[in-house]
Amino acid sequence: MLDLIIKNGLKFDGLGSPPILQDIGIENGRIVTISPFITSQAHEIIDATNLWVTPGFIDIHTHYDLELEIAPGLSESVRHGVTSVVIGNCSLSVAIGEPQMLADIFQRVETLSHTLIAKWLDKSLSWQTPAEYLQHLQTLPLGANIAPLFGHSALRAHVMGLERSLKKQPSKFELKIMERIAADALEAGFIGISIDMFPWHRMSGEWQGDSIPSQHAKFKEYAMLANLCQQRDLVFQVTPNIKKIGSFLEILWMSLGIIKKPLRLTVLSALDAVHNRKMWRMFAPILFIWNRILQGNTRFQTLTEPFTIFSDGAVTPLFEEFTTGAKLNSCQSRQERLELWKSESFCDQFIQEWNNKKYPAFHRQLELMEVVECPEKSWEGLTFTEIAHQQKQEPLTFFIDALQKYDTDLRWVATGANDRLKPRLKMMKHPHIFPGFTDAGAHVRNLGYYDGAISLLKQAIATNFLAPEAAIYRVTGEPAEWFRLNTGVIKVGAKADLLLIDPLGLNQPLSPQLQISDPVLDGEMRMVKRGSEEIIKAVFINGVKVVNNGEVSDVLGREKLGDVLFPV
Repeated sequence: MLDLIIKNGLKFDGLGSPPILQDIGIENGRIVTISPFITSQAHEIIDATNLWVTPGFIDIHTHYDLELEIAPGLSESVRHGVTSVVIGNCSLSVAIGEPQMLADIFQRVETLSHTLIAKWLDKSLSWQTPAEYLQHLQTLPLGANIAPLFGHSALRAHVMGLERSLKKQPSKFELKIMERIAADALEAGFIGISIDMFPWHRMSGEWQGDSIPSQHAKFKEYAMLANLCQQRDLVFQVTPNIKKIGSFLEILWMSLGIIKKPLRLTVLSALDAVHNRKMWRMFAPILFIWNRILQGNTRFQTLTEPFTIFSDGAVTPLFEEFTTGAKLNSCQSRQERLELWKSESFCDQFIQEWNNKKYPAFHRQLELMEVVECPEKSWEGLTFTEIAHQQKQEPLTFFIDALQKYDTDLRWVATGANDRLKPRLKMMKHPHIFPGFTDAGAHVRNLGYYDGAISLLKQAIATNFLAPEAAIYRVTGEPAEWFRLNTGVIKVGAKADLLLIDPLGLNQPLSPQLQISDPVLDGEMRMVKRGSEEIIKAVFINGVKVVNNGEVSDVLGREKLGDVLFPV
């Protein structure tokens, strides 16, 4: 007798094949039979008439490394149909190193909650090597499957010591140690290595404001890590330095496939930036040259919806790209920020840097920055430029005054990229750009794109820019194949990580971000998405129903359902 039969559903196999009506039989967490009509008996039979049956979605860019230790069910992603996540991105992982050091590397880059950090530090680490970390992951009551990248910042700081990793280059001996540890990590089962060149990812703690360790490496160190991945055909994830064209040339040189096997490289990120409306057009020709002419194996990543970020006064990742903004983010209290604003020279420098639009990541256009919450309720829903005109003030002067007066009581929002439908669709459709880059688990007060795959499907239905089976392939079988993960398809023998989707629910606009009081963070606010409960009728992981009509089962995070995914 089977454990479960899902009958009469329209099955999408995750490989882009046209969907067909088939029954699916599940036993011991595996798909054991697929047939137009299964006659076997089962403990449970679910009628999926008028529903789609698809593989669970794969989120290729998350920062759940710390949250896994506190709430391994990852319910915020699972409720939106995600059953597998890639962690360890942007050089950040907890696979090796001393706990406080790792917390100092993580916390400010990903603006993680102090509550989450404190909870994690209380649990501390129980592993000494990357292999032991993988063994530890397998003991957790995982909800989603976990595919870990090995983070370069953690490795560099562990081998060199945190201070030297931020100030010096490794000795030949230290470089050899890094190489040996990284090689051992890949042999143990990590799916690849991540590095970070982005200069605005900064430290907290004793060295607050400094760039994280990975950014201080030179080409030789990056190339050594890339070579380890290249030899094993594993993933090398990199965040380039957008202010330094040389970083792109270094990445290109590491990844060439003309005289050797190409590097399996994924790069952040392909976006239609507000500050540069022509930039998105560069990605297609760059990828054509990179992959077709130079025989590379490179995939960019893009967000499937407008890149909208919420900020609390001057406490925001958007300010990390200029010196005075970084100083404001380094302050530990409202009073410290107020002392900075009292300095005329600081304000002058802030204005100068704000108006310097050379290589910005954030557009800094006050007419596009809207007040969400403020003690001055009449401001809510208006842009800073609109309010400044009402107050008969110059907009930037008004903005500074508002930040000084209200600090984090002033919550505002700005969209920096991917706000135009046509460019967004073109990037999501490009065969060498993955729809991903959700940053799930990071920036919990600033953004919440846990429903990235659902957003892709909604747009496919609304615009027909992709057939449903092609859209589903883009977030299931395609990333699974490229990242070399044994998931993302419906076939006999596969783990029963499945979704039941009501296609009628896809005829909705993209869901807005909203705030909730998150019990995982002891009631702190978190940006999330809702609306998928109208679309995803059920989520199964390892054959167990963990979401039913939007309700998350308490089995999620209590029983082990997900696996650690090793390279196939």
